[in-house]
Amino acid sequence: MLRALERFRHMVSNDIGIDLGTANTLVYVRGKGIIINEPSVVAVNQKTGRVVAVGTDAKNMLGRTPGHIVAVRPLVDGVISDFEVTEEMITYLINKAQKNGKKLIGPRVVVGVPSGITNVEIRAVRDATKNAGASEVHIVEEPMAAAIGIRLPVMEPIGNLIVDIGGGTTDIAVISLGGVVRSKNLRIAGDKLNTDIISYVRSEFKILIGEKTAEDIKIKIGAILPGATPLEASIKGRDLITGLPREVIVTDSDIREAISLSIDTLVESVKEVLEITPPEIVSDVMQRGVYLTGGGALIPGLAQVIEEYTKISVHIAPDPLTAVCRGTGVILENIEKYSDVLIANEDELPPKK
Repeated sequence: MLRALERFRHMVSNDIGIDLGTANTLVYVRGKGIIINEPSVVAVNQKTGRVVAVGTDAKNMLGRTPGHIVAVRPLVDGVISDFEVTEEMITYLINKAQKNGKKLIGPRVVVGVPSGITNVEIRAVRDATKNAGASEVHIVEEPMAAAIGIRLPVMEPIGNLIVDIGGGTTDIAVISLGGVVRSKNLRIAGDKLNTDIISYVRSEFKILIGEKTAEDIKIKIGAILPGATPLEASIKGRDLITGLPREVIVTDSDIREAISLSIDTLVESVKEVLEITPPEIVSDVMQRGVYLTGGGALIPGLAQVIEEYTKISVHIAPDPLTAVCRGTGVILENIEKYSDVLIANEDELPPKK
């Protein structure tokens, strides 16, 4: 009976998984896979209040808009900072995902959010997604979704340690039996590293650069450990003394120095989570290793540094950028099996006695 109902529901509604990230938002459609991967940026015309562009088109406008058009990131540190703009963005993504395949009723949506966010923030995500046209909204913590996405045995009595390094937040979580045993949420992730680079270039070279330039240079020559040959790249910015454009050469050593404090904090936080984890689970983690997901997992040398510091093997997940989104897809395929990993809706909780 349940399977028949599920088949009927699939005929009349789309199932969509959303990794609602600070830097990028990915969308999974059941039966099609990940079909959208766009920056979490929205451009708004302040004169009319209308959305001008979303995603890649809006990101290209960052720092280049006239006074009446503002390109904003509606998510800060993984949570909604601008409810109305987030709602517009989710509506755009859902409509784009359903293009040429709109069904009778609104889609069932699974949304990934950072671990440790408040009930108010969870409700904001749920309400924004409902208002965007979803008929059902299920919410899952991102480290859990990432673990499911890379096919870790999260429902078994086995300890799994996952470090999900996104744009706004890093989630460090120990998972066993479909639940998070211990976790820590850090505001140190891709965006913080970009800010570190901007501050370093400003103080060392007296040049002001933008966020996009900082991210480009981080991807191009950022490395936690020195390589056999030094890397270097040119950056253009505004000279703080003359006010005129200037170009300088920065090296991987400069970038390493710029982000060193943030990386130290991240690595120390992994150790702190291990210190408060039950010994049986630590034993499992030592045997199975630590799994890195998210864009930060791709920073050269990070896995080696964590491995050296914790004395535990570290694995970079295949295609770490899409791990959370793939996890929402796996949950959609078998929502009954994974119902326990979802964050309960306050309306569905039994009344307190």
